[in-house]
Amino acid sequence: MTTERVHPNYVAIWVWLVVLMVAGLLATHLPLGKPAINNLIFAIATVKAVLVALNYMHLKSENWLIYALAIVPVLLVVAMTLVLFPDIVFHH
Repeated sequence: MTTERVHPNYVAIWVWLVVLMVAGLLATHLPLGKPAINNLIFAIATVKAVLVALNYMHLKSENWLIYALAIVPVLLVVAMTLVLFPDIVFHH
């Protein structure tokens, strides 16, 4: 009994990561306010992190326990960001 894993198209994912990186760089030139640009850049970075975690770290093919272990640090980062966000934004 063999279990075959389907490997993702790494080149296509790399191209998406490059496109998202360029989009993040070009977001600074959009005629939007600074908070909107920061939110856009964070959203793009989140998409890139999910792409890397699912495809290069092979989380896409793992069982639910790995997701449970991986979600704890993500929740901590989100909580820390929410706690520090007012200090970072309103201090300067």
